[in-house]
Amino acid sequence: MSRFQVKKVAVLGAGVMGAQIAAHLVNVKVPVVLFDLPAKEGPKNGIVTRAVEGLKKLKPSPLGVADDAALIGQANYEEHLEQLRDCDLIIEAIAERMDWKLDLYKKIAPFVAPHAIVASNTSGLSITKLSEALPESIKPRFCGIHFFNPPRYMVLVELINTPTTSPEVLDQLEAFVTSGLGKGVVRAHDTPNFVANRVGIAGMLATMKEVENFGLTYDVVDDLTGKKLGRASSGTFRTADVVGLDTMAHVIKTLQDNLDDKSDPFYASFGTPAVLQKLLELGNLGQKAKAGFYKKVGRDVLRFDLESEEYVPGGQKADEVYGRMLRKPAAERLRLLRNAEGAQGQFLWAILRNSFHYAAVHLGTIADNARDVDQAMRWGFGMKQGPFELWQEAGWLDVAKMIQEDIDAGKALSKAPLPEWVFKGPVAEAGGVHTAQGSWSASAQKFIARRALPVYERQHFPEKLLGEALPDFATAGTTLHEDDAIRLWTLEGADRAPGTGIVIASIKTKMHAISPDVAEGLAQAVDLAEKDYEGVVIWSGDEPFSAGADLQAMLPAFMVAGVSAIEGAEAELQNTMLRIRYANVPVVAAVRGLALGGGCELAVHSARRVVHMESYIGLVEVGVGLVPGAGGLTYIARRAAENAATSTGKDILPFLTEGFTAAAMAKVGTSALESRKLGYLLDSDVIVPHKDELLFVAINEAKSLAKGGWRAPAKRLFPVVGRSGIATIKGSLVNMRDGGFISQHDFHIAGLIAEVVCGGDVDAGTLVSEEYLMTLERKAFCALIEHPKTQERILGMLSTGKPVRN
Repeated sequence: MSRFQVKKVAVLGAGVMGAQIAAHLVNVKVPVVLFDLPAKEGPKNGIVTRAVEGLKKLKPSPLGVADDAALIGQANYEEHLEQLRDCDLIIEAIAERMDWKLDLYKKIAPFVAPHAIVASNTSGLSITKLSEALPESIKPRFCGIHFFNPPRYMVLVELINTPTTSPEVLDQLEAFVTSGLGKGVVRAHDTPNFVANRVGIAGMLATMKEVENFGLTYDVVDDLTGKKLGRASSGTFRTADVVGLDTMAHVIKTLQDNLDDKSDPFYASFGTPAVLQKLLELGNLGQKAKAGFYKKVGRDVLRFDLESEEYVPGGQKADEVYGRMLRKPAAERLRLLRNAEGAQGQFLWAILRNSFHYAAVHLGTIADNARDVDQAMRWGFGMKQGPFELWQEAGWLDVAKMIQEDIDAGKALSKAPLPEWVFKGPVAEAGGVHTAQGSWSASAQKFIARRALPVYERQHFPEKLLGEALPDFATAGTTLHEDDAIRLWTLEGADRAPGTGIVIASIKTKMHAISPDVAEGLAQAVDLAEKDYEGVVIWSGDEPFSAGADLQAMLPAFMVAGVSAIEGAEAELQNTMLRIRYANVPVVAAVRGLALGGGCELAVHSARRVVHMESYIGLVEVGVGLVPGAGGLTYIARRAAENAATSTGKDILPFLTEGFTAAAMAKVGTSALESRKLGYLLDSDVIVPHKDELLFVAINEAKSLAKGGWRAPAKRLFPVVGRSGIATIKGSLVNMRDGGFISQHDFHIAGLIAEVVCGGDVDAGTLVSEEYLMTLERKAFCALIEHPKTQERILGMLSTGKPVRN
């Protein structure tokens, strides 16, 4: 099979989904042109232009960098259909109207390139019926592609074939969506609402029905069905508000219109809930309308009361006893909930039982196997575990018996019995649907292994489900050294030639905080690599990369020996950063999630950074009343000097300003792209869309650097702006303080940052070393450790996890 290259994409439809899909394509550097109808007044591209401008205002932002909206090409169906000939992938994302979509397909068909894939982004319309409007030549290259909203952040993409879709086309598209867009792909059957929405919306409807049965309020239900239940923190009704109640109503109507009692024994539960109908009539469509199940008034969050049709005070929490139950092991948890006397416990058991029941009855028709259902619910609805995983963990046959007993007693939503495969045969014998051989396919009556596409060879440690026999990064490979703080290991086998291979350094501390033991382990990784390997990759398997230096680990030493102990620990940490920067082998930081404070400093001192798109990088020490102390400010000063050297001007201060501001205001890049703008990533660094490809790319990057004849940068002196720069920066800080924008302690901290990045009390242009600036950093850090207001901030953060403003 020849490699399918996506050099350009067309997105048809500049509505909410179409515009955001285009934005995500820009994020991953795929050229895209966004189409819509010609505007009736003004410029013909007016509809698309307004949609693109609107992307800059949305929160959370669909763009990694707002300015990249300009990279979205703009077109309309009247003037620009010829542009489709250059597109390798055409994604149709217009309104969910079958007749509109079919009409558009007839219009574009003559302009589709002979190799291009055409895909409809629909949440539930029949892909097979849509394909009937296409010429025979395009049908093999047509399928469904269902992005979840918002496309940048939601992992799930469902691919849906038709009887005429070429298997090769689906494989090609899956590879692009996985590696190119960073998504998790589930292949769904062409049934109403596919997999995630079929199970998820049925679950939300069932939840609303049980809410009525047990007389609970929406805020209590959201407290019960959020993080405590291992689901998205927004729970049930806040999720509905975020999705949009009109969107939810549309998905419900798809179920109502395309199913009946024969095709779905739960059909009686698919009636539009009275409260949803009333909110729709009132125009209260959720978050976008600023009112739905909830409404925010000032700082107060009110909830809708159906009886009065008014918003009443909200904020009620669930009984803590159920919070404790939900922390129990799965088997004990479900048993306690089923036997609970209170309404909240009975409600929780009911919604879990309903989800197990529904998924089991429909597995054979909606999905190829149970893995696709569980992955769809993880990636599309933010569940920690899919329904089959939780059922399996709690004891497959024991839970099955409890479900069937409830069905027989008339307590369930449907009288349909659990399928025979639940109780007899391979699943019952294996104790669940996920096994080392694969996941259960109810239609094929066997366990199905994961798809072995080449794209998945890039995932050394893919996200796995309970029961699967996939490798675990914590024990994989060959361990070179391990203690409580860090594991040094390699994926290379015993046949590795001397001087080849990569040492992987995996931090094991909480939030991967950098303690003295971690620093020592990182230095040891460099020693091992310099002796007998090609390079080092710092990768810890899961998020975050590192939330910073381990302040708690420093406190006991500070209490015993005072600030001298802190100064010694900071000096060692700085030495580790320089050891990494000047190593004789390339050190690559594989960043995913948070890289804050010391984590950011570790990343910027590495030879190269390979970063997952959704990473958040910054120097945030001012939040706890400190300055960066492990070389972060030194990095800012050095980079300013290096950038100034490439310009025609001789003034370093303009190149220093952004770095100073980022550190003084604790700015964090809210994407890898934004972190590049802040200077924490360089143009040479690699941004990876898929989290599970990070290690693969980082290892190859380290090997590439080594094979290219890696040499550490030469140690050299560089100029600083000196006392004149300090005076300029402090002048602006005075205005901020006197204007009430920053506190006196903020002013003091920012002043110390200015003194370090400007090089202290020296003339402008004075040449300094990294060691000199690190000494200034260390002194400022230690002076603040002894400051009472900084100690208030540190203790506040350690006790509450929230910054203290003083």
